[in-house]
Amino acid sequence: MPVTPPRLLVADQVAGNIRVLDLPSGETAGLVEGRHLAEHAGFLALPGGRTAFVDDLAGELVVLDPYGPDRGRPLVTATVPVAAPAEHLAADPSGRLLAVTTGLGRNDEPWSDLLTVIDLTNPAAPRSARVRTRVGEPGVTVLAPSGPGAEDALVVLRHREPGSLTAYRHADLLAAGPSCPPAVPAGGLRLSDDDGHGDAHDPRTGTLYAAAGSGVHRARRAGDGLTTGTPLGWGGPGRGYYLRLDPVRRLLWSCVRSGPADPGRWPEWENGAWWHALDRRTTGRLALGRGLVFRLAVAARRVAYARVHPEGDELILLDPEGPRISARIALPPMDGAPKRGGTPWDGVQRRAIAASPGGPLIAVSRGGHGEIEVIDSTAGTHVTTLRVPTPLDDGGHLALVQPGDAAHEDPVGR
Repeated sequence: MPVTPPRLLVADQVAGNIRVLDLPSGETAGLVEGRHLAEHAGFLALPGGRTAFVDDLAGELVVLDPYGPDRGRPLVTATVPVAAPAEHLAADPSGRLLAVTTGLGRNDEPWSDLLTVIDLTNPAAPRSARVRTRVGEPGVTVLAPSGPGAEDALVVLRHREPGSLTAYRHADLLAAGPSCPPAVPAGGLRLSDDDGHGDAHDPRTGTLYAAAGSGVHRARRAGDGLTTGTPLGWGGPGRGYYLRLDPVRRLLWSCVRSGPADPGRWPEWENGAWWHALDRRTTGRLALGRGLVFRLAVAARRVAYARVHPEGDELILLDPEGPRISARIALPPMDGAPKRGGTPWDGVQRRAIAASPGGPLIAVSRGGHGEIEVIDSTAGTHVTTLRVPTPLDDGGHLALVQPGDAAHEDPVGR
């Protein structure tokens, strides 16, 4: 039987398209025009090899089946209205019940309090409802039913200022009427931090994780409410702004940033890979170097971070068995890269990164150039450079999929 190649979803959210490329050839297997992915919410892996994202311009959740056209199915399998601009996107472990929060968009201050809940049980007729919660930029996780008296999934919002976790019954929200009525919480917890940023959810234990200045808060479902556990420390100065579940090794990953508060001095920021073993309950940290490091990608045998710095960008590969750094691979410079004295995220080019927990390949974009470097993470070698016809301004956004890779076991959009 022919081997099914991994596929790379390449979103150019500025130009407005999604390309599906075979790897490593780069041959186009599908194209969706007129779609502007909400970059902050990212791609969400769903069971059955599907992938969801929010079209921020249309105000729709879009579900893709990257291998569908090979088997006589459409590439776009479902669309449903949602509130925009989308901030975060998550699903329950079944992949049927989703939630989308709203954020700043192109505004200086939080202004939207809209939350959308979705039911994809019938892809031919998906349902959604919009409700009002609290103005901000909330993170979101969706917890499965658990325990006596719990009959429905819980949508949990992680709020800042004041910091809290607020739980809502998904079915109650879905039953809301028109005109965006206020939602009534089923329960919640006050957090000690007002600077939360970063969320993860372990479906196996039902534990949710929320990154904040003092550490990673943990909570689990208790009926229709929540119970909290002892926070996990960052193991040194700084904090992580991003969390990602590694379903292969059952590790929680982040990047800890420390250094000057002035964003113009970003080349001086120190970065460290932080991990927590979910079953062994051990935590560690490994220095990565100075500059801007943010999102990461999980491959079958490696974890990858992209580091941006005026003296040269690189892809850093970690062997999780140490963990230890197994390779540092130089990346070609970006013409519109961040400069010293300016912020590393306003009006500059960026890099997107993607991998599948079912294979060795890592993809890293070169924002503004329409190029994507493909790396074999196990060998630590460059495979090829892919080129697309649009520039991938702001870095674009990437997702790498492979049949049976269990990527959906990380049920938060990336």
